[in-house]
Amino acid sequence: MIDNLRVSAPSLEKENTEQPEDSRLTQTRIRVQIPRQYHQEPVISYLASHYGLQVNILAALLTANSKESGWFELELRGSSQEIDNALIYLSDLNVQLWPRQGEEQDGW
Repeated sequence: MIDNLRVSAPSLEKENTEQPEDSRLTQTRIRVQIPRQYHQEPVISYLASHYGLQVNILAALLTANSKESGWFELELRGSSQEIDNALIYLSDLNVQLWPRQGEEQDGW
């Protein structure tokens, strides 16, 4: 029984030490303008489902059947790489992004 514990312990230790450093969670806040053409698209939901981020909507301005853009203040939580990839996705959609002023920005 003691021999089994000796075999198991090093494998658990090895598993814990192999985690990449950039897998640590970080967060950033952004303001994003979602153009009218994307109002029927799950742009914010996609950040969570595709990029694995936790997305908290801190504020929003969007009216039903609006012909104008919607504005969202978001807090994104995830690894630096996940956040960077999500910001690239938003940039590729040509949405306007603003980092929150006066706050520390991790990830970009």
